[in-house]
Amino acid sequence: MVIRTGAQRLAEDPRLVPDGRLGLITNFTGVLPDLTPTAVALQAVGLPMTALYGPEHGLRGTAQAGESEAEGVDPDTGLPVFDTYGRDGAALDELFEDVDVLLFDIQDIGTRFYTYVWTMYDCQQAAARLGKPFVVLDRPNPLGGVRVEGPVLEAGFESFVGRAPIPLRHGLTAGELARQLGEATVIPVEGWSRSSWGTGLPWVPPSPNMPTPDTALVYPGTGLFEGTNLSEGRGTTRPFETIGAPYVDDRFVPALRECELPGVIFRRTWFEPVFSKYAGQAVSGVQLHVVDRTAFEPVRTALVMLRVLNELYPDDFGLVPSLDKLWGSDSLRTALEARSDPIDLLPAATTPAGWVRPDVLLYEGTA
Repeated sequence: MVIRTGAQRLAEDPRLVPDGRLGLITNFTGVLPDLTPTAVALQAVGLPMTALYGPEHGLRGTAQAGESEAEGVDPDTGLPVFDTYGRDGAALDELFEDVDVLLFDIQDIGTRFYTYVWTMYDCQQAAARLGKPFVVLDRPNPLGGVRVEGPVLEAGFESFVGRAPIPLRHGLTAGELARQLGEATVIPVEGWSRSSWGTGLPWVPPSPNMPTPDTALVYPGTGLFEGTNLSEGRGTTRPFETIGAPYVDDRFVPALRECELPGVIFRRTWFEPVFSKYAGQAVSGVQLHVVDRTAFEPVRTALVMLRVLNELYPDDFGLVPSLDKLWGSDSLRTALEARSDPIDLLPAATTPAGWVRPDVLLYEGTA
């Protein structure tokens, strides 16, 4: 079945949103199937667009992780562009004074520590404070909506890589997540089911280090390596699929293969990051090759990798403080420091039904 995103449906039927001046929270992933920017398409059908709001990486996507772009004017629409990144509370509310309705159209990748959904959440909270409607133009979850992995974030570990108690791989679309977290109107995707893989649309890399759907698939697990002293592959052409450090030797890959993890094959590799950890240094490590995406469990796989590293390189393997924020508690760090098996931390719930309210779910389909 043909996929029709919420943005495409709105461009075809402008009556789907309330009347008033519209502000669009979006970036370069906010496009129609023919890759026309959503803002351009909505303006073309006469919707009263007032302003655009960009997240981390900016409206155009030129900024690296933890950065955003300068504010200005969008040359495609002539609309002012405001930066939401790093703003909250009153500072965020001020940005929305001249709009009546807030729209959100950004492609998420189904992982708690990917920041776009927290931009959505912060703006949704601002809309609630201001008494303005918040509308999500929904998009598919490229990881599907059947499987959930990893723990729910615990109180006290909230940050911009996790504002609210959701699992690491949450199994929802952005629209469903907005319904779980607060008040929102959602224009659903047509033609997508929970058992679908990918977006059914041209892949627009959602951020500079998310180049392919394969990257998105491994990210719920290998994103945790940002909380270690290993390179997570930033500064290479295969970020998050490639993991390594100067101290990793020829024992690592055989040890991983002995674990017989489902859906993935490990290959020893060497690389030299051009930025981020170990920039300009020769690094030895592993590349993950997913051969069965249905069987593959990215979080379980990453936990096994961390356990093996902890066993093989006790004097070299190290953690950094961001691990607690990424995991959503201190339990993973504590387990690794105690040399215990982190696999024991995986929760029993493996489907959205295990953590989300049933009335939140918008799409059908099973594995």
